[in-house]
Amino acid sequence: MNGFKLRWGITSNWQLFYPIIGLIGLGYSSYKLAMLFGFNSDILVYLLTIVLFVILLKITLLLFKFLERRWKVDQRWKVIRIFIVFAVTGSLSLIVTRPIFEFIGFIKSNFDMNAWTIAGFYILKFFLILPFYTVLLVLFGWLFKEYKFFFNFALKMVGRFGLKKFTKQFESES
Repeated sequence: MNGFKLRWGITSNWQLFYPIIGLIGLGYSSYKLAMLFGFNSDILVYLLTIVLFVILLKITLLLFKFLERRWKVDQRWKVIRIFIVFAVTGSLSLIVTRPIFEFIGFIKSNFDMNAWTIAGFYILKFFLILPFYTVLLVLFGWLFKEYKFFFNFALKMVGRFGLKKFTKQFESES
């Protein structure tokens, strides 16, 4: 256990929460992906879940090396915390915007079912969800004690969508 703590930069036992939650989330995602294959046998679903879990774990660990340097994170467990914030924010932004879109009638069944219309629907939906996502990203970044990272990330993201003038007034705060 001490080797694990040392490798991940864990100095307190409470920091073990993030790798545990990360593994649980990865396991759940693997299971949901395995369910997409539509196997009738539970054994096949569980075997595929294990295979997907191992593959996704290896990919995630490779990403850690790259993102640790890019994000200038001083402890590896903080990368897991950042991943958790991205996961929660992405999921919650869809959940929060669904009733709003349904209320205004912006649902897929109200559009013609051709490739251009559906593509346009999803592109428009992406841009309509973006403000909610940005606010939730900063909010959950603050809750998970990564406010500065996510505030700067949100500024970069908004700036890349052509709102540089808007972000300049906030850059002095970061």
